[in-house]
Amino acid sequence: MSVPRSEYLSNSWKDGIFANRVLFITGGAGSIGSAQTRAMVHLGADACIIGRSVEKTEAAAKEIAKVRPGARVIGIGNVDVRSYDSLKSAADRCVADLGSIDYVIAGAAGNFIAPIASLSPNAFKSVIDIDTIGTFNTLKATIPHLIQSAARNPNPNPAGTTGGRFVSTSATFHYTGMPLQSHVSAAKAAIDALMGSVALEYGPYGITANSIAPGAIEGTEGMERLASAKLDKQTRGKHVPIGRWGSVRDIADATVFVFSDAGNYVSGTTLVVDGAGWRRQGAVAVGVDEGMEYPDFLLSGEISKHLKSGRKEKAKI
Repeated sequence: MSVPRSEYLSNSWKDGIFANRVLFITGGAGSIGSAQTRAMVHLGADACIIGRSVEKTEAAAKEIAKVRPGARVIGIGNVDVRSYDSLKSAADRCVADLGSIDYVIAGAAGNFIAPIASLSPNAFKSVIDIDTIGTFNTLKATIPHLIQSAARNPNPNPAGTTGGRFVSTSATFHYTGMPLQSHVSAAKAAIDALMGSVALEYGPYGITANSIAPGAIEGTEGMERLASAKLDKQTRGKHVPIGRWGSVRDIADATVFVFSDAGNYVSGTTLVVDGAGWRRQGAVAVGVDEGMEYPDFLLSGEISKHLKSGRKEKAKI
């Protein structure tokens, strides 16, 4: 049974607005990435989902294809975003199988809780490699196809169709600084800076480039690694001005907006989707249980033991 539309897409969007367009997404089998892909496919796009695990990626593609009769969704596994050659091969296959690449989401990311004192140089580099270098490699592998798409879809287009759009997945930690997240803060700050350069260099070709920065999103693997399982919804929601954690649908709707005709003049910026949570980050800390206060938990070396491990099984090939 397919996931209900209400879980990944609001009623704001007209069906078919992405017909005959193709989405290329890294991390598309993840909780947020799969919602973004479902939303795009529901609205007419075909998609190539890129991931490390062959089994997980292909399974996600088959499940997502159910949202629209006739949808073509391809899962391309055994792809490491740290390797440009690996991504280029995936992009070439996507074009060969589906005909084009019109939209790109660089969604692959890595995160875990770690104070700087116990963060090894290799661990820091790993996050930079996956998030920042992975985003750059994704851009380099797909930009020739996005240039072609933008040429076919002038901005604005009287027909209302779009193409040649790139979105990276960012975060808000670097706006204020965040304990236990120095590695991710550095990686995402670099991604935001990169999008500014992409918007300037490729805007003349008709391409838009933006970051989407999710806040705390309910039910995602990322938040299971960052937030203690002992915190209830009411306690978590107190830290967000709008009173709740976000949903994957919130991020999917933002993605549809940026890629749609409504987002024609949005480029070189970061769309923050967090219920204004970043404005209270000084009152929030990841990796802690209720009652752990800053800076006491840092000085004592105390971190929540109720976090999901970031270790993954080796990909099956």
